[in-house]
Amino acid sequence: MSGLLALLDDVAAIAKVAAASVDDVIGQATNAGAQAAGALIDDAAVTPKYVQGFSAERELPIVGRIALGSIRNKLVILLPAGLALSAFAPWLIPILLMLGGAYLCFEGAEKILHAFHGPKAQAVTQDDPAHLEEAKVQGAIKTDFILSAEIMTIALAAIDAPSLWEQAVVLAVVAVGITALVYGAVALIVKADDLGLAMAARGRLRTTRRLGRAIVAGMPGFLLVLTWVGTAAMLWVGGSIIIHGLEELGFVWLGHHIHDWAVAAAHVVPEPARAAAEWVATAGMDGILGLVLGLLLVPVGTRIITPLWHRVMPG
Repeated sequence: MSGLLALLDDVAAIAKVAAASVDDVIGQATNAGAQAAGALIDDAAVTPKYVQGFSAERELPIVGRIALGSIRNKLVILLPAGLALSAFAPWLIPILLMLGGAYLCFEGAEKILHAFHGPKAQAVTQDDPAHLEEAKVQGAIKTDFILSAEIMTIALAAIDAPSLWEQAVVLAVVAVGITALVYGAVALIVKADDLGLAMAARGRLRTTRRLGRAIVAGMPGFLLVLTWVGTAAMLWVGGSIIIHGLEELGFVWLGHHIHDWAVAAAHVVPEPARAAAEWVATAGMDGILGLVLGLLLVPVGTRIITPLWHRVMPG
């Protein structure tokens, strides 16, 4: 009897350790995902454009194919590459993180310039719908690879796990959770107008029909707001990554000045709001730095990096 009790006690101890490990994994995955918030918003803002021009019944299948490609990018390519870096060249992670931050700054600045200069006219294509869908999906998956690389690098830098397998589990949870969150949101966004039309046409209550019409009327504005929020988040996160990367490399003066300026700005407002004001001031200065850096990088990106990328990965 005592042996059975000892066995049950051991099982309970193992269960407690396992539960603690699961809690730790979930906690670290949540923290790592939060660190990548800017890239998440960008991903959700970019993807809906890839289903524009297709019939309503093809929208969700296209989103599903892009989501599967995103999972493959993260789990098959980026996760092993990230673990290899963590094991053999951890000193490269801050540098890669800064490169990802610089890309976020570049993309945010490019979107702002594009908005002020107006969209370029696009040639109308009479391509076969199946071929056009395939080209759109592959293009979206390639774009997702860049965004996923940013997300996974940011997540890897935020993980504080002692062993390689724990890092792998946390990264896998981040990869699956982020993909489900982003592409679930994208699916809701691209089908919102169809839901609104159905509610407006077939709703039994007047309130339901009004709500449906409001959804249809509000979606263009919502997508515009989402685009601008994503752009602001890219500049903020990109600038913040650059500042923290410089601090890790020993260049701490800029980060210290921004902190001091944010604290000084926060003292202008009443005490209960000072913490929020300090965060807003810090994020604003990070975003301004990201915009300035991005504007400097736009000529390099558009004239050198983008042509090279299209040569390496055409299509």
